[in-house]
Amino acid sequence: MFDLGLTELLVIGVVALIVVGPKDLPMMFRNVGRFVGKAKGMAREFSSAMNDAAEESGMRDVAKGLKAATNPVGTAMDGVKEAAQEMAKSIDPTSYKPDSETAKLAAERAHDAKKIQAATARAAAERKAREASEALVAHAEAAEAAVEQAPEQPSSADPAVAPSEGSEAKT
Repeated sequence: MFDLGLTELLVIGVVALIVVGPKDLPMMFRNVGRFVGKAKGMAREFSSAMNDAAEESGMRDVAKGLKAATNPVGTAMDGVKEAAQEMAKSIDPTSYKPDSETAKLAAERAHDAKKIQAATARAAAERKAREASEALVAHAEAAEAAVEQAPEQPSSADPAVAPSEGSEAKT
């Protein structure tokens, strides 16, 4: 509300202690707290009364109208979105008369849409499988190239080579 920090409150407390005195300080802070509480309550009551008056007089509708007037593109887009949603709901093949030409076309289009979705899913699965196999082949080729480029390791028949940790030394 007043945006007071810790240092400001500390300065106010020290000044109040000096001016009022230590005996009357708690009573003064209590009275200040009551006053602030009453002021907040009155402000809250005033704000709610103004909101109620605005609702009763139709100011919210006027505010929506002004908002629509200042942003006609956004309002038009909202209207288009609502119309598209209603249109999507109305394209249900079961909502038409069963023997009508529209019902037959709607059922045919729904069937075609399902075929397209299935074909798309199949193509995506095949593409993912192809990419995975290509990645495996590339990884294997990289591993083979790394093996070919690695320096040759000495054989175990060489007496100068010490046995590795995992192998047992023959004595």
